[in-house]
Amino acid sequence: MTVISNGTSAPSGSAAATATRDADHARRRRHHSFGFWAAAAAFLVNMGFSAVPTPLYVLYQRRDHFSTITLTVVFGAYAIGVVASLFFGGHLSDRLGRKRVLVPALLVNVVSGLIFVLAPSLAGLLVARVVSGVSIGLTTATATAYLSELHRERLAHGSESTRSSQTARSSQTARSSQTAQIVATAANLGGIGVGPLIAGLLAQYAPQPLRLSYYVFGATLLVLSLFIALSPETTDRPEPMPRYRPQRIAVPPHARPMFLAATATGAATFAVYGVFTSLAPSFLAGTLHQTSHAVAGAVAFTAFAAGALAQIAMSRAGLRTTLRTGPLLLIPGLALMIAGMWLPDLTTFVIGGALAGAGAGISFRAAITAAASTAAPESRAEVLAGFFLGAYVGLTVPVVGLGIATQHVSARSAMVVFAALVIVAVVACTRVVRVAADK
Repeated sequence: MTVISNGTSAPSGSAAATATRDADHARRRRHHSFGFWAAAAAFLVNMGFSAVPTPLYVLYQRRDHFSTITLTVVFGAYAIGVVASLFFGGHLSDRLGRKRVLVPALLVNVVSGLIFVLAPSLAGLLVARVVSGVSIGLTTATATAYLSELHRERLAHGSESTRSSQTARSSQTARSSQTAQIVATAANLGGIGVGPLIAGLLAQYAPQPLRLSYYVFGATLLVLSLFIALSPETTDRPEPMPRYRPQRIAVPPHARPMFLAATATGAATFAVYGVFTSLAPSFLAGTLHQTSHAVAGAVAFTAFAAGALAQIAMSRAGLRTTLRTGPLLLIPGLALMIAGMWLPDLTTFVIGGALAGAGAGISFRAAITAAASTAAPESRAEVLAGFFLGAYVGLTVPVVGLGIATQHVSARSAMVVFAALVIVAVVACTRVVRVAADK
């Protein structure tokens, strides 16, 4: 310690170095915290933007006079964009960096909004949905991996991080992974619920129902893309840059049964959510005689919000518990939805939708946790992209099949068959995951 002329003492060199280091850790922690919440908000809003058309489909049908089959084709166009994007670009953030993929992904969805507004035709609707799907395909795996890395770095730069024990650091890493997964899955499902809710309210009570929602979400995404650009990068670009190749599933052979079963579970749960983002408004109008756009948006929001809240409530539960709990809510939920359509009774349908959404959310969380456990750190986004690739196939094929079936049998009868297939798939696949996890 050095004594200066006024009798006080100046900090020693080691104390000054410690203060500087702590200040640097605090600055880095704030930067990563900013990036974490910016990425979470961007993930939520972008997913919401993808579901904005849900309560508007009835208006599009009325404007363009297309059938339910055409509606499912439009929905399928979105999923085609997602699957193609995941296959060709879902893994690129592992090599290019998270920000370099996430920012363009957000801007691509802004472009889709412009197409919705400027090309008011069925062809424009199809193109806009494909473009929106491309954005979501780039976003899902990238944002999920980015949130995990940002949260880990945020904890690593805590003021006590440099003095913590190995045991404390291991516990901190476990909490980091759990928190990031909760936020990512809640943003994913919560966003898909928020989009229809806001769009339905605007369509019911504000002017320009086929335009205003895209203005609101597009402007928000522009702001959030700027926030992401100002956030820290978490992935270094490899040198030399490896040769480009399409998506592959980089899962060790011994972990493939779990990964495939987890992906199939994700596909089955996405099929349930696909009903709420595509055909539910038509079911409400045609079977339950509910034509309010706000109600259509609120029903979709209820299912997705229930899924997000159920994931948060089960955040501390182990994999086996979540695998068992999901079907216990999903099965009665689907049964109540069908009962609500047959009675018909809106309240029963909504309660069933909430239970089904909660069960699907819990099963989805278990599936993504199991899939992520098979990934090496350097290929996390690639493995997640493969998982979402399978999940979005499940989002598309069963819903398109359901739409086609409603042209030959009643919507009520088609939903009975759909629910039975989903239940069998979820129960069988979660059992396979449990067995693989026990090995």
